[in-house]
Amino acid sequence: MKRSLFVLATALCVMMAQAADYPYLVFTNTGGTTTVLGVANLTLTVSGNSLEVSNTEGTTTFVLTELANMQFSKDGSTILAVDQVLDAEQPVSVYSMTGVLLGTYNSLTEGVEALCAGAYVIKQGKNSQTIVVK
Repeated sequence: MKRSLFVLATALCVMMAQAADYPYLVFTNTGGTTTVLGVANLTLTVSGNSLEVSNTEGTTTFVLTELANMQFSKDGSTILAVDQVLDAEQPVSVYSMTGVLLGTYNSLTEGVEALCAGAYVIKQGKNSQTIVVK
């Protein structure tokens, strides 16, 4: 559990560092429900199996095991597709959510096609993206 929390915290830090142009954070649970939150004064706190997200609008709590996706958005109504963050034609490294390198691929398309259902971190140069394959 501690390793999972560390990986989540690291992923959040990476995303926050690259999120300066994105005013919204979009959460999707495993049932497909989407919650859009502004990033103004955003704080994220992990406690047990819950993620507490606070901003200027209030506080929302998510159960980590029910959280399928979390991505930044420019307009709040749509989630960025993985190909909008990463170049589909450039080499990528695929990591498990625990940080284990699963493989390197010649392109994003090749890497995604090789994955089974699950959550992964895709890294390309200085950019990274968390994806869920269903």
